[in-house]
Amino acid sequence: MQSREVDVAIIGAGTAGMSAYRSALEHTQNVLLIESGVYGTTCARVGCMPSKLLIAAAEISHQIDQAGQFGIELTGKAVNGNKVLQRVKFERDRFVGFVEEAVESWPTEHKLIGKAKFLSAHELQVDDHTKVIAKRIVVAAGSRPAVPPPWYALEDRLLVNDDVFAWDSLPESVAVVGTGVIGMEISQALSRLGVRTHLFGVGNQFGPISDPVINSEAKKFLEGELELSGDASVEAVSRTDTGIEITYKENDELKTASFDYLLAATGRRSNLDSLNLQAAGITLNERGIPKFSLATGQIEDTAIFIAGDVSNAHPLLHEAADDGRIAGDNAGRFPDIKARPRRAPLSVVFTDPQIALAGARHAELVEAGTNFAVGEASFEDQGRSRVIGKNKGRIRVYGEQGSGLFLGAEMVGPAAEHIGHLLSWSVQHRLTVQQMLDSPFYHPVIEEGVRTALRYLSRELRMGPVPVERCLDCGPGA
Repeated sequence: MQSREVDVAIIGAGTAGMSAYRSALEHTQNVLLIESGVYGTTCARVGCMPSKLLIAAAEISHQIDQAGQFGIELTGKAVNGNKVLQRVKFERDRFVGFVEEAVESWPTEHKLIGKAKFLSAHELQVDDHTKVIAKRIVVAAGSRPAVPPPWYALEDRLLVNDDVFAWDSLPESVAVVGTGVIGMEISQALSRLGVRTHLFGVGNQFGPISDPVINSEAKKFLEGELELSGDASVEAVSRTDTGIEITYKENDELKTASFDYLLAATGRRSNLDSLNLQAAGITLNERGIPKFSLATGQIEDTAIFIAGDVSNAHPLLHEAADDGRIAGDNAGRFPDIKARPRRAPLSVVFTDPQIALAGARHAELVEAGTNFAVGEASFEDQGRSRVIGKNKGRIRVYGEQGSGLFLGAEMVGPAAEHIGHLLSWSVQHRLTVQQMLDSPFYHPVIEEGVRTALRYLSRELRMGPVPVERCLDCGPGA
């Protein structure tokens, strides 16, 4: 058993932990980064990057299927699952390699492999080989897939998203349980690659969407592409000789279906439960999460800080990086803690059409009792969207009554990953709806659909005239 004394100890070398490490180094070189597994962030190894590689292949396959609407006739298309997954893994490993190279370049004395547990507010036990005494500690231990315990009886027929990216070939069929971001993205991608896919959800709730109109749009495009049971309860699962059988109740009717695999996309669970944080004198709520400041990362009034999805507050890479920067900086400068402003909220789901949420969500505005108005536009007849054959979806924008301040938006539609950025920037810079309308809109572009929604919002805010579309040859969404 060895002992180490450091100024800052960081638990977890994912996106948040690596960001915290860099920030802490600006204040002290006596930093220790503790990692219990392999280096390489969740995003690069089993999350956003490999999933987008799979989605990219699925989109190419879908585009070939849709070529007929442009008068292009193609025959003999075949999806080579082996080659699809070869590219996914090759590019994934390349992204992971960049992360590993960065960590390898750090001083050896700054790194320690092992699983950390709190002994006190300033002491950590790492496996059975090291006791770490730290003046300040950053907890960035990440999260793991949450799977109902009875499902483990499926053994190798039970998957989480990590397992998909270890495949060498595509299966014939998959049941995906969970209509969150992971469930929607992977189920649509697999379906477009020729895998018989059935997506199960509860309450017809899709991803982070809170606006009921946008949620209905998401349901419409999903059920148009794959088997969807958006409001079903899984009663039982069992392993068979050839795969799995799932029994579920839908519309008060009990049904059964068979698949090769069951993919559990039922959310993620914080790894805090394995750290024995109570030994540090920290109080946890009913979800096992401590009270902490989003602006500083500080847990209660202690020298312990938290960052990344271990807190369940920001399960997004860019937010985790910000968390780590804030927590690492404050751990390094402690007790001179500084509050840092957060960026405007932005979420993107890489389905097709894409989903984006920027600024305040519809449900948040309603819950807060905000006096706001809504403007909306459909992409079905929007000029540029029809030109490229991507005319699906709808956008809803929110503005504050009285001030005309733009508050946020939710949308499902083409180019949402780009439009979401523009709208989140507008929220962060506190633009009014009129200032946004005074900004340039090129023609013909999908963003003209945003302008249409903003015009209707301006009218609802009683700050503008009844919208009149200026491009008579481009459709009502131009």
